[in-house]
Amino acid sequence: MKNKKTIALCIPAYNAAAYLPRLLRSAASQKIPFDEILVYNDCSSDDTPEVAEAHGARVISGDRNVGCSAGKNALLRECSSEWIHFHDADDILLNNFTEEAFRWIDQSDPPDVVVMGFEYRDYETNELLSVGLFDDNLLQNDPLEYSICNKIPNFGIYKKAALLKVGGFDEDREILFNEDVAFHAKLAFANLRFRASKKITSINFRYQKSMSAANQLNCLKAQVKVMQGIAKNTNGKYAKEIASKIWQSATGLAALLKVGGFDEDR
Repeated sequence: MKNKKTIALCIPAYNAAAYLPRLLRSAASQKIPFDEILVYNDCSSDDTPEVAEAHGARVISGDRNVGCSAGKNALLRECSSEWIHFHDADDILLNNFTEEAFRWIDQSDPPDVVVMGFEYRDYETNELLSVGLFDDNLLQNDPLEYSICNKIPNFGIYKKAALLKVGGFDEDREILFNEDVAFHAKLAFANLRFRASKKITSINFRYQKSMSAANQLNCLKAQVKVMQGIAKNTNGKYAKEIASKIWQSATGLAALLKVGGFDEDR
């Protein structure tokens, strides 16, 4: 009998005590259990670590607030599984997540990254706002171009060894609000092999007071910085795609300025 491959659920958490029980219950409902569940407690002021431990997670606590990218890197270093799935504390898994993950993991030559499908729903009403599914052919053909043109959230599964080799997430605070794009572009630059699942396996919720909603300016500035970083390393190959994203950011910044959304001196 061949050795079973392993997967970890890794959750960066800051003041997430109200949300963790729901996510961890969804993890416990998987048809195939996660081999380990880890929570990075990013100096929470609530009882995040106690709640996580009460629901069976192993908690790693930092001594200062470092942000979700650094928290994910700490989880990457700490977990022992061959594969990793990162999940925000305020979203949930559907009960088919690990079943679909192992359909890929158990292949004789699996890719390094499998992007998973998700639903985007309003937290208050549960209204379905959109469905996130990605084009497997385009992603295989040119993952860097696809990562530039399409925001890929961290709903995928990743080979731990591949992430360690490229250095994990970029911890630059200036790109924190666009870290998903920066991360997948970094993996594409490293020539990791990408695939896309056609199954919906998790739910991403829209919150009226989410971090991104409260930091629209930082999100737009981060997108510009990420695109500038990609441009420096691609010698004009994706100039049209990058320009489109920067123009999108500029339009958003202008709209914020028009409604008085931020201080003009900034």
